[in-house]
Amino acid sequence: MASGSLILRYSTTAEPSLTLLVLQLTAIKPIKLVPKKDQNIPELSFIPSNHVIFGDVAIARALSQISQQSEPNSLYPSPKGRDEAETFILQSEVEQWLHFSLSLSEPSVDVLTTLNQHLQFRTFLVSYQLSLADLSVYVTLKKKDVQLEKYPNVDRWFKFLSSLPSLRSESPSSKQPEKKKTGAAGAMGSYLSLEGAEQGKVVTRFPPEPSGFLHIGHAKAALLNFHYARSYNGKLLIRFDDTNPSKEKTEYVDAILADLERLGIKGDSLTYTSDHFDTLLEWGTKLLQLGLGYIDATPVDQMRYERGEGIESKFRNNTLEQNLELWEEMKKGTPRGQECVMRAKIDMKNFNKVLRDPTFYRVVADHPHLRTGNKYKAYPTYDFACPIVDSIEGVTHALRSSEYHDRNALYDWVFDALKIRKVVIQDFSRLNFSYTLLSKRKLQWFVDQKKVTGWDDPSFPTIQGLFRRGLTLEALREFILAQGSSKNINLMDMAKLWALNKKILDPIVPRHTAIDADSKITLTLTNGPTSVEKKETPKHKKNPSLGNKTVFYTSQVYLEEVDAQAIKVNEEVTLMDWGNVIVREIQKNGEKLSLKGELNLQGNVKDTEKKVTWLPVLEGTDEKLISVLLVDYNPLISKEKLSETDDFQEFVSNPIKIESLGLADPNVKLLKKGESIQFERRGYYICDEALNANNQVVLINIPDGKATGMSVLSSKRAPGQK
Repeated sequence: MASGSLILRYSTTAEPSLTLLVLQLTAIKPIKLVPKKDQNIPELSFIPSNHVIFGDVAIARALSQISQQSEPNSLYPSPKGRDEAETFILQSEVEQWLHFSLSLSEPSVDVLTTLNQHLQFRTFLVSYQLSLADLSVYVTLKKKDVQLEKYPNVDRWFKFLSSLPSLRSESPSSKQPEKKKTGAAGAMGSYLSLEGAEQGKVVTRFPPEPSGFLHIGHAKAALLNFHYARSYNGKLLIRFDDTNPSKEKTEYVDAILADLERLGIKGDSLTYTSDHFDTLLEWGTKLLQLGLGYIDATPVDQMRYERGEGIESKFRNNTLEQNLELWEEMKKGTPRGQECVMRAKIDMKNFNKVLRDPTFYRVVADHPHLRTGNKYKAYPTYDFACPIVDSIEGVTHALRSSEYHDRNALYDWVFDALKIRKVVIQDFSRLNFSYTLLSKRKLQWFVDQKKVTGWDDPSFPTIQGLFRRGLTLEALREFILAQGSSKNINLMDMAKLWALNKKILDPIVPRHTAIDADSKITLTLTNGPTSVEKKETPKHKKNPSLGNKTVFYTSQVYLEEVDAQAIKVNEEVTLMDWGNVIVREIQKNGEKLSLKGELNLQGNVKDTEKKVTWLPVLEGTDEKLISVLLVDYNPLISKEKLSETDDFQEFVSNPIKIESLGLADPNVKLLKKGESIQFERRGYYICDEALNANNQVVLINIPDGKATGMSVLSSKRAPGQK
């Protein structure tokens, strides 16, 4: 905003709700709030120009546009970081919803249905972040106190916005808005400013090592770098840190690129550290020539001991000629060279053990590189390569998780030693979850030991594993963006992520029924249908847009054993979505029960204590129930948090994978891989394998964030796990 100040005048009896909400979410200053009894229409005055804007919506729009100058990730789409066409489209969409909110002054079924359909697969009305469009519709619905139960997608969206801390805070009408941290402030989390950042000049990078699949911790790093690059109208570099050929595979490169695309992350360039191998070798030579490095042939175990005790290596004072000679042996990968590493000469007594002459180069002679083959034998470590390549490629800000904080001093040492352009390094907290592991080395152990099927196993915290387990992209993005760039380290419960996922799934997934195949109980209805009857019913009672399913009615039905065991003679129970039945007989043949009863469809379902799921017995008919393999997972480890001295292998869950056979209603045969459903009273499931040659559908349980699941039918997971 140009120099000057703003004055907002409004009625004390009719506050401009949208404007005040915008002020809560932005850092516009200086602005003076002047509530007045005799102010009929809110007005915003610009001082000293004396321009005036009238009306709640117009003022909110103006303030949102002004906030672009200090907060590029603002409530009104900014042209910064976007081309002209994209900006025009997004701004037009916001304007469309501003006009739409006016129609909500007298909300009709048609208007709310339109809104409900638009939000079916969206978190926000426009793009992937909170905008003025959301606020205008939200404020109007809140004022009108509209009942949203019949519009599940609108209801989910409204409750989600209501849960945001930024929308729950005290109105600026009761106090002047506090100064927010400047820079890229997200509506869903706290985003710290980047030190020395300038608009249009910020360059961030996401440098994964292609030695495994991305996990949820990597997703946070990638999204943060992407967020800052776009917020500052800068660039995001995707760079593969391919410096360890013994662990890296093209398969992992492809998987990482696929994951980034799925997360909606698009880099401005794609590079590899191996693009700079020749340059890095030259810098290695330069380090030796400057007397700031040396070649060490100390055995690995002895070197580890000496670093721990602060003992200098006997090779530390080699002559330059000795160092250069051994350096050549390393580059050729000779037997002598394979015994050596290049170390930085820093300080063997430093309290920070990272600075005790760390390794900068080592030889890998028996594994061809995934891009350069056998051209090179000596490979740089991340500690040496990363700062140099960051400097070469123009990175301005290096973001990395706080677990590497002790290495920041080494990162800066490389810049000083080689006298190259410095890069600002900024920490953020890593995601730590209870009952799981994020270490690639440990996850690789599970793969190698065949404890899991691969890196995309549904028990894994990898992006592909989580999606295969039924996590939605929407939930993952919301969860990570809600964390912001805080440096606070917390042990988080994965249940929070799954609970958010449930809120997104619940309004949009069809309902079906499944019964345990091994313990099903038959209930004979003495006055039931004489032949199979069928009826089309909604897949979701509150979301007719999902279409219908076919329900079959027969004179015999299957019940869950646990339900049948709880029923008493002459008790009236409800067969869900059919009606009441009075159980007249309970017969026991050994351990097996069988029940007889009579339908009482005139009975009031509200009067029964037990509501049970059921399936029709379809033997001898053209239809048949579908065999389903229901798969669930325990956490990878049985201990909430491992200590530094714990051996994780001692806490591996046994079993990790749990399978049970079920029967499901005939509609389940139409499921496609990747589609999610809810089995009534069992929980949410995702189709992992559509109807196969064995006439079976494989479904994976999607956690809902509750320790006990939806009912006693839900799971065979370890007690207390979510």
